[in-house]
Amino acid sequence: MDGQIWLLPRSMKLESFQAYKLRVTHLHQLKQHSILVSVGQDEEGINPLVKVWNLDKKDSGNPLCTRIFPAIPGNKPTEVSCLSVHENLNFMAIGFTDGSVVLTKGDITRDRHSKTLTLHEGTCPITGLSFRQVGKVTHLFVATLEKVHCYTLSIKEYPRLELDTHGCGLRCSSLTDPSQDSQFIVAGDECVYLYQPDERGPCFAFDGQKLLAHWYRGYMLLLTKDAKSPSKAAFASRETSPSEKQLLTIYDLDNKFIAYSAPFDDIIDVLAEWGSFYVLTRDGKMFVLQEKDTQTKLEMLFKKNLFVMAINLAKSQHLDSDGLSEIFRQYGDHLYLKGDHDGAIQQYIRTIGKLEPSYVIRKFLDAQRIHNLTAYLQALHRQSLANADHTTLLLNCYTKLKDSSKLEEFIKSSESEVHFDVEIAIKVLRQAGYHSHAVFLAEKHAQHEWYLKIQLEDLKNYLEALRYIGRLPFEQAESNMKRYGKTLMHHVPDGTTSLLKDLCTDYKPKKEGADRETPQRGLEVKANSEEFIPIFANNRRELKAFLEHMIEVEPFSPAGVYDTLLELRLHDWAHEEEPEQKKVLQGAALFLLHSDNTVFDKALVLCQMHNFKEGVLYLYEKGKLYQQIMHYHMQNEEYGKVVEACKRYGDQEVCLWEQALGYFARKEEDCKAYISQVLQHIDQNNLMPPLLVVQTLAHNSTATLSVIKDYLVNKLQRESQQIEDDERKIRQYREETAHLRTEIQDLRTSAKIFQKTKCNMCSSPLELPSVHFLCSHSFHQHCFESYADSEAECPTCMPENRKVMDMLRVQDQKRDLHDHFTRQLRSSNDGFSVVADYFGRGVFNKLTLVTDPPGSRAASSLETDLQRDLLTHTKRNS
Repeated sequence: MDGQIWLLPRSMKLESFQAYKLRVTHLHQLKQHSILVSVGQDEEGINPLVKVWNLDKKDSGNPLCTRIFPAIPGNKPTEVSCLSVHENLNFMAIGFTDGSVVLTKGDITRDRHSKTLTLHEGTCPITGLSFRQVGKVTHLFVATLEKVHCYTLSIKEYPRLELDTHGCGLRCSSLTDPSQDSQFIVAGDECVYLYQPDERGPCFAFDGQKLLAHWYRGYMLLLTKDAKSPSKAAFASRETSPSEKQLLTIYDLDNKFIAYSAPFDDIIDVLAEWGSFYVLTRDGKMFVLQEKDTQTKLEMLFKKNLFVMAINLAKSQHLDSDGLSEIFRQYGDHLYLKGDHDGAIQQYIRTIGKLEPSYVIRKFLDAQRIHNLTAYLQALHRQSLANADHTTLLLNCYTKLKDSSKLEEFIKSSESEVHFDVEIAIKVLRQAGYHSHAVFLAEKHAQHEWYLKIQLEDLKNYLEALRYIGRLPFEQAESNMKRYGKTLMHHVPDGTTSLLKDLCTDYKPKKEGADRETPQRGLEVKANSEEFIPIFANNRRELKAFLEHMIEVEPFSPAGVYDTLLELRLHDWAHEEEPEQKKVLQGAALFLLHSDNTVFDKALVLCQMHNFKEGVLYLYEKGKLYQQIMHYHMQNEEYGKVVEACKRYGDQEVCLWEQALGYFARKEEDCKAYISQVLQHIDQNNLMPPLLVVQTLAHNSTATLSVIKDYLVNKLQRESQQIEDDERKIRQYREETAHLRTEIQDLRTSAKIFQKTKCNMCSSPLELPSVHFLCSHSFHQHCFESYADSEAECPTCMPENRKVMDMLRVQDQKRDLHDHFTRQLRSSNDGFSVVADYFGRGVFNKLTLVTDPPGSRAASSLETDLQRDLLTHTKRNS
């Protein structure tokens, strides 16, 4: 060559510069830096020079050469066989045909910052060098025609390890990328070997003499020919016979297929850049091998039915899950059409989560494929993607296959492995008759309602259902007893009653398989005993025992408990014929009534229904229904009890005596003694007008005049005495009125002389200045000012005066009420109701006022004040 280096940028416009005077033998372009390292000759002879070029910097239009040094190991002239540079620019290795390797350590772009040493010596030419960097550890692989060595450069002594005893030809070694763990590739004539720094890895049998080995982006490129391995004598010559064909093959080792293979004539080298391979031939041509996109590769594999290879390819290309699922589906369809249903279902299982399950299920609904469908449904449940229909279908498959072991394995999976709708599974098992499996599933997953439903409706195991409820937490035990209590009471009355007693007092769930209770912390929980009463329908004995237990343990039980127990005791009392026992039952019923825990109305109705006299009378008295007590005795014609009731309750309701008189008056029997007792009390308390008494007794044919003679005589005597007392008061009031009129006249016409010598407030002798009132009260001025609320009123007379003034204001207000009362009475249809209403307001209360004669209406305002003061004084004296 002429010593030029040609540069081919992506624009495909060739550029060149003169690097050496004679020839260029080796080039190495770093991937991460714009640094080019070359080996060539500037003069004849064996005198190779190493030059380092900075392609980013220019010197007279050419790349800047940053370093030049001779490549001679130990000053011995020898040819360079290979070259390798570390990407961090700290290491450069040069291999020679005499079997030596020179290592440059330090900054390879500068002389002063690097040092050179002979790392390896031998007799066999060096055919390959590669640096490996993993973390902080640096290795150098050295390949010869006969051996493979590895040096550890991160250790000061540079220890060497011999990896193999056979080597490779020139340019037949390379280094894989980090995705393949940066392994060293050695392409022998029979096999291709991969090496780790400490051992030999896998090998691949690729026959044929290797001319070139290269690795790029997961692909291994081999150039081979049908010729024997080169000898040491022919090592330095790279030329091949023009008649020999060369085979270029590109392998995908991960997916184990040949990506490309084609014969070429006389290839000089193969370069990898910009995602493509560039094949340079001796006739000056360059071929570009571009990689097809992943989808095109997959389509080619699909056409050849190479689905396994397509799957491996998709995974290596990191295809998304949707793309992989589509490949699995096509693979499954292919196997299904071939009749390999077992293989097809395995591929369909791998589509779970992407492919609609119904697509697969429809293919395997045939009875002969039920085991394949079962496998798919199991996988669907394991991934928690099954719905209720899938669970139903899977359990139906188990039942049709009669596969009890699989069924048990499915339903007995651990909590973390439950991937199905438990409730649906229970329903299907129950419908299929697998009641024991359904019960197990319900109990395991705390499906209390289903457990009890199966035990009670299907297995008829009432005792076990009752024990199960006793182990539940309070809220669930309460709700289930309300739902199934009647059934349990019918079949297990004693146990059900006992559990209800616990629920309504201090419930504590029992341990499984034991009768002792589990300790619970916190507040006591109790159910409302009244809500469980309907459960005891047709079980009077258990109901009575339950209710008696409740009022004994919980005295403040709901009123419904006491009412129901009262009804039971009254029923027993009414049907009991033994006198002693009847008396005991009567006392028990009265005890409930006296506890004041029953509802009054209900208790009264119950006592009346069972004709329980003592209870009825007690409740009447408790409710202050005294007239009802009276009527009860009247209905039973208990005359003595009627009079006794009047005496006992007559003070609360005086009308009882009037009713009693009317009751005895209507009796045709001889009731003179009772009538006399009633009349005596009426006379003593003046409860009825005499005329009304006479009219009432006029209806009784047995009541003669002798019965009321004493009553009438006493009444007339008292009336006469009253008349005399009234006449005496009239005379007294007339005299007082005349006296008052005289005093008023004196005040109008004569002067008032104040002769008081002591203050009415402090009782000390009066001293000027003093204050005098017409009411004859006198005060020191300072006493008056200290105690008086008003300057116009006497402090002593003021309380009484204000009472009188209040009475006057009430009278004025009532005057308006009288007018309104008159209008309302005229317009109302029920005049008596109007009168009763106004009686309640106190409209007709008697008020006596002293006023002037009709002729004195024109009195002055002063005279009016004097009259009012005098009236106040008179009121106080009276």
